[in-house]
Amino acid sequence: MRYPTAEKLEIIRIVEQSHLPARRTLRQLSVPPATFYRWYDRYQRGGPEALADRPSRPERVWNRIADARREQIIDLALAEPELSSRELAVRFTDQQRYFVSEASVYRLLKAHDLITSPAYIVVKAAEEFHTKTTAPNQLWQTDFTYLKVTGWGWFYLSTVLDDFSRYVIAWRLCTTMAASDVTETLDLALTASGCTQARVRHRPRLLSDNGPCYIAGELAQWLEKQAMDHVRGAPCHPQTQGKIERWHQTLKNRILLENYYLPGDLEAQIEAFVEHYNHRRCHESLRNLTPADVYFGRGQTILLERERIKRKTIQQRRLIHQKLAA
Repeated sequence: MRYPTAEKLEIIRIVEQSHLPARRTLRQLSVPPATFYRWYDRYQRGGPEALADRPSRPERVWNRIADARREQIIDLALAEPELSSRELAVRFTDQQRYFVSEASVYRLLKAHDLITSPAYIVVKAAEEFHTKTTAPNQLWQTDFTYLKVTGWGWFYLSTVLDDFSRYVIAWRLCTTMAASDVTETLDLALTASGCTQARVRHRPRLLSDNGPCYIAGELAQWLEKQAMDHVRGAPCHPQTQGKIERWHQTLKNRILLENYYLPGDLEAQIEAFVEHYNHRRCHESLRNLTPADVYFGRGQTILLERERIKRKTIQQRRLIHQKLAA
């Protein structure tokens, strides 16, 4: 039971003025002697103000983020409102050379009422692919998605996505979904990946669904000529192509916030978002690296540098805490 400061002071005065022994008086007041003497000791050293309840949490926390750093995080969040708390944590660590966690950024943004609810419903794909890749250009995922241009009708975006790094290797905006559209996109991917110039032991395998353009004989002949294997997902199980399906959803959530009246405008928006997705957007499944970092092999260097920054930041916080506690 917690007593207000006024009641503690009244109990002390009753015990002091009582003609009975202190323990008998405390027994009648139902106050444990140890509790009373703790109050009395604080009262003698600090007066009535010392009887106020003190919070159980420590006055100082050694790993608390400094106020100046908190202001920098808020400034970055206001300057980059489209970034999530996870992306803000990564961006701040890389730019300011000072480690902050996603949870710390989230709590700070929530305290300043800067967390907004999502404007769309996210549909999650399967957790992971059953046959995992271990390096870029082992498996490519490809698929079409629909995009509408007002007054022109539907266009079809053909994409080739690297399974290991989620890097968008090539894409085309098509008016049909024929096998020739698939082969043209794959030609762009082979050129962009360098597989046509370098001698490789195995060409990338291709993963697709069972759409008409992917089971066509024309595509099978082209793949045989390019020495590429073809893997198709099980019918009615889109989780097999979960990574490229998630890419399509991410793309549409961003670019379909506006209406498009010319195919060129839509193509320009797709190109800008692909550049952002490949080189600037930190992917949670890639340990907060960009697809380009993983695809081009610089991801491990970045992770080691972030770990060094984290250790240095924690050491700085310990030193600041020890200096304040001294």
